[in-house]
Amino acid sequence: MTPDPARLAIGVAFQEPRLLPWRTVEENIRLVLPRSRRGEDLAPLLARFGLADHRARYPSELSLGLARRVSLARALAVKPDLLVLDEPFVSLDNQAAAELRRYVALAAADGGMSVLMVTHNVREALELADRLVLLAPRPTFILDEVRLEAPRGLRDGAWIETRRADLAARFEGLREA
Repeated sequence: MTPDPARLAIGVAFQEPRLLPWRTVEENIRLVLPRSRRGEDLAPLLARFGLADHRARYPSELSLGLARRVSLARALAVKPDLLVLDEPFVSLDNQAAAELRRYVALAAADGGMSVLMVTHNVREALELADRLVLLAPRPTFILDEVRLEAPRGLRDGAWIETRRADLAARFEGLREA
């Protein structure tokens, strides 16, 4: 199988941040690094995610938005070939979610990684994805696969809303999304 899954670096950010409460922000991020990289300078990563001033704080001292930033920074710290995101922006306000989506898009572009993201937010998917795999409710099956023709950088609000309305017209379950 190509690529070999045993050699694939995978970063994961779950719906819940899943931070270890007895470790600081920095320690939670360092935890995923291979031993050979545990001493690496994390300042650039912490700065990119707005965590530089929070590196010595514990999860109980963080807002949900900051905890999600730590979770995403930890997933990206491994310099993944594949980044797996399970609704990483759920329950965040629009501004915080938009900022984190930008971070993920920049990291994916800079690192040349593939991203697999699970989301119920159709607008979010249309903003970030190259293709959508639409799933039916339980028992689930693939309804359709939709390739997005416009490059990410050219997708403005009007394009996203037009495409979302088209999908909602074709797939009943997407009407409210």
